[in-house]
Amino acid sequence: MTERTKNWTASMSVGVVIRRTPGVTKWVKWHTVPVAVLPGAEPADWKELRREGEAVEYHAATVPVELHRAEVEAYLVSLNMTPSSVFVILDRDDENEIGGGYRVTKVTASAYEAQDFLDSGESLVESVPMPPVLAAWIDEFIREHYEEEAFVKRRRDKKRIDLKEDGVGDPRVAQEADVYRAPASLKKRWTN
Repeated sequence: MTERTKNWTASMSVGVVIRRTPGVTKWVKWHTVPVAVLPGAEPADWKELRREGEAVEYHAATVPVELHRAEVEAYLVSLNMTPSSVFVILDRDDENEIGGGYRVTKVTASAYEAQDFLDSGESLVESVPMPPVLAAWIDEFIREHYEEEAFVKRRRDKKRIDLKEDGVGDPRVAQEADVYRAPASLKKRWTN
């Protein structure tokens, strides 16, 4: 095993800071949105960090950000966003009143994985600015594992133009006449 292929994965714990503010309609009691991640944070369970009137920020959870060698291109996309972003995935948890009915499921640095969660429609996905420490750690992982693939232009198959079409169509389908002709027999049946 070479030095380059030893560490195919890497992991770092990050705390998720969620801001809860009063909802603006009678149907939504609270507005819950992730606002930051804290690299290397200790475990927490909705620990209050700051309060400004009715707005409260919580250290909701600490989860690992996992990097895999196969997803290096997606991490590069996340680093090149303005600003560089990680994505917090929240799922419904009706028993969690503090979190406005949400719980932190995952934090990912992969823009492609975040898109997959968005496409499912089951989760709430929010981008959060990437702290410099986390960005440097991901950049180092990318430099270690990224291999640019050479562009290969696709060539069309050589189509034979000397063949003659006989107008019969698919031999498995029973037909009275040429498949390119209007089905006159069907027209007669519809008008009767």
